[in-house]
Amino acid sequence: MNPNYSPKVLELHGRVKSFLDQHVFPNGPRREQEIAFNASNGNAYRSYPLMEELKTKAKAEGLWNLFLPESGHGYGLSNLEYAPIAEMMGHQYWSAEVFNCSAPDTGNMEVLERYGTEEQKEKWLTPLLAGEIRSAFAMTEPAVASSDATNIECSIVRDGDNYVINGRKWYITGAANERCKVFVLMGKTDPANPNRHRQQSMILVPKDAPGVTIVRDMALYGFMDPPFGHPEVLFENVVVPASNILLGEGRGFEIAQGRLGPGRIHHCMRVVGMAEAALELMCRRVVSRVAFHKPLSDQSVWRERIAKSRTLIDQTRLLVLHAAQRMDTVGNKVAAKEIAMIKVAAPNNCCKVIDWAIQAHGAGGFSQDYQLTSYYAYARHLRTADGPDEVHNNAIAKQELAPYLAAVR
Repeated sequence: MNPNYSPKVLELHGRVKSFLDQHVFPNGPRREQEIAFNASNGNAYRSYPLMEELKTKAKAEGLWNLFLPESGHGYGLSNLEYAPIAEMMGHQYWSAEVFNCSAPDTGNMEVLERYGTEEQKEKWLTPLLAGEIRSAFAMTEPAVASSDATNIECSIVRDGDNYVINGRKWYITGAANERCKVFVLMGKTDPANPNRHRQQSMILVPKDAPGVTIVRDMALYGFMDPPFGHPEVLFENVVVPASNILLGEGRGFEIAQGRLGPGRIHHCMRVVGMAEAALELMCRRVVSRVAFHKPLSDQSVWRERIAKSRTLIDQTRLLVLHAAQRMDTVGNKVAAKEIAMIKVAAPNNCCKVIDWAIQAHGAGGFSQDYQLTSYYAYARHLRTADGPDEVHNNAIAKQELAPYLAAVR
């Protein structure tokens, strides 16, 4: 596939790569030190100096809000044009925040851009675009199988000029961060509606609203992941103005589909970058290690794994680029099958590559000396985040079977 990028877009790709190589990738150890320092002083979820320095530099160089298509706030890149940038960021998963391109803010900004009122945009989108605050997306619940979003139990009840919210959410990425100021929350405004996909709504909930409690942070494969966090959050009789509803009651699923398509492909773009980084680490390892009297790189099992890794990565990248092109040309709804396909293929294929890289490093692969454990945790969690493999496979099969079923009925 030849995307045939314009000179302007290619120049931007080069600028992002140069910035990452010069300012971001070499600073991994400093980041870890600053996060550890904050934690030791009881401020694990406070932003650290390096990130603020890098964000200031990126903004000064115009490398800011690169993810937003159809927008006057960034470069207005298409999904296809943004894909290589997100992949580069995936080499260090935290680097997306440097450019104000990190989840869940990207998805929430797109929701506000597409569906928010002017008042909502002024209050929340403007500071998000400026990188002054952060946000969270409150959907997953511990008490129900959230893979079927119609199960969601969090209630949003109209009370005069307000809504009252009650429910419990968890794995709400970014909610523990001190700069997180608002939740985009999905709950039920009309649980008795016979149309199960019209029961849900989305509403904006300030984090500091009375009744919002961060119960505890949740580990992700043993990682607590400060300064972002993935906490359990309790909403007890939280009152917000009726004007905080997004698009209107019963439109939650509609908004979710608009939000999750770009969110899913951004994750897949980044995980391809992680797999590339893992393959590089694997190759460096096998040429430098000797076992049974010869380098690992001379042993057939490692040559086979490296060959398979290259094939899996390139297959995945092509699927991602194809899905991005479809989203740009026919829209997210029509491209639903391609989005579902990459959401299954990307984390599974990249998990395999990262797993082999861990194996190549022996005991070191499980240690803090390499990034492989965090790569694996990210890639593995994508098999459930934004919809589990099973749900996406079911959606793919439905579309494939549809014409055949129609022919026999």
